[in-house]
Amino acid sequence: MERDAVDGDLLDCPWVPVCISGSQLLAKTWFGDTAYRILLTDLHSVWEEEMDTRAIQDRAQELNRRLRAPVHAFFSHMCEVAHPCLSGRVEDGGALQFSLNHHGGDINLKLKSELAGVPFYWEFRCTPAPVVMVCSQLVRPLLLMSRLLQRQVGQLGALLARKDTELQDYRDNGAVLSRERLQTELFEEQSYRENFLTQTVPQVCARQGSLGFDSELQELCSAVTSYGNTNARKRKISERHAPEEDESTTEARDPDHAASGTQPPGEEVNHGLDQGEKRQTGQGDRARTTDSKISNEEQTTVPMAAAADRPATRPKKKKAKGLFG
Repeated sequence: MERDAVDGDLLDCPWVPVCISGSQLLAKTWFGDTAYRILLTDLHSVWEEEMDTRAIQDRAQELNRRLRAPVHAFFSHMCEVAHPCLSGRVEDGGALQFSLNHHGGDINLKLKSELAGVPFYWEFRCTPAPVVMVCSQLVRPLLLMSRLLQRQVGQLGALLARKDTELQDYRDNGAVLSRERLQTELFEEQSYRENFLTQTVPQVCARQGSLGFDSELQELCSAVTSYGNTNARKRKISERHAPEEDESTTEARDPDHAASGTQPPGEEVNHGLDQGEKRQTGQGDRARTTDSKISNEEQTTVPMAAAADRPATRPKKKKAKGLFG
């Protein structure tokens, strides 16, 4: 189960008020095929639990010793009986035995139902949620909602001011209201804000015990979380493809760089050595050629020198004619 995908699915789910064992809570739940995630808060603490298929199988065996069915066989039943209560459609568990217990800083939701004529037990064991989850699932959407509502108030105030200007133009041109009860005073934003802070705010704060949003605020919250979730997914997709685009751009700009990037280490050194060897070989060839020329000249010169150094041929001696010849 990918954590980012589950976070996105949970972010799309609304916060709904629930009442379990007399405790007023806000709940946010997501149920998959054989996995779930739940968030609960009493506006003092936030608890969460995340379970995958293996964890659900182990807990079901722990709580139901006789159960031998696979997860998908009983998980749909658990969703059918638990989801209505956790989504606020059943008050205080209805006909189900749904109870809430505190254990230190944790809370347990115990569920008892009947599956195929046999009692089925389940427990949601929720632990304190990390701060990052509280911020992403509750704090950040509320801040965005307050900012949007503030902008909406500003736009409505500007619209009222334009309407007052339009009505005043009608009066200046002789228009008269047919019914006096439709007469209104000019809208002054500063005085309206002061009256809102002194009259409306105390009335709302006096009802802090009521949790949840009305239908309009719930619609706004869903729009904010859905839009934020879509942008987050787009950012993750772009971040995932960014390294590939950078690499392809670099190769397109400098093909030689891409080729050199795949060149095995030391090849440039070997190439340099090969060039040096070739230069040395060339020098050696030139040296050998020179030496051969010199040796040939010596071979040509030496016989000439030897002929010059030899003494001239002596004349043949004439035979002396003897006394007896």
